[in-house]
Amino acid sequence: MKTAMARHILVKKKEDAEALKSKLLKGADFGKLARQHSTCNSAKRGGDLGEVKPGQLVPAINNIVFKKEVQKIHGPLKTKFGFHLVEVYFRDF
Repeated sequence: MKTAMARHILVKKKEDAEALKSKLLKGADFGKLARQHSTCNSAKRGGDLGEVKPGQLVPAINNIVFKKEVQKIHGPLKTKFGFHLVEVYFRDF
C-alpha cells in the first residue's frame, strides 16, 4: 500500500503563508516555524503529519502528498481550514 510522510503549516491568511514560505525557501527551520505559527494540532510536532495513506487527508492535501515533488515546499494551498504549506519528506511507492 502507498504511504507517505509529510509535514505542514496551517495559517488563516494567504499573506502569512506566503511570508512563511519565503522564510522556508531561505533556509528557515520548518519545524520551528510550524510550532510558532501553525494553527493545526500537528504544530506541537513541528507540523509533522506522520505516516499517511491515500484518502486520509483532505483531497487537496492528499493530491500534494501523493502526486507532487518530494522535498519541496508546496503552497500556499487554500482549503476550508485555511492556507497550507506542505512538505512531503518520504514516499514509499
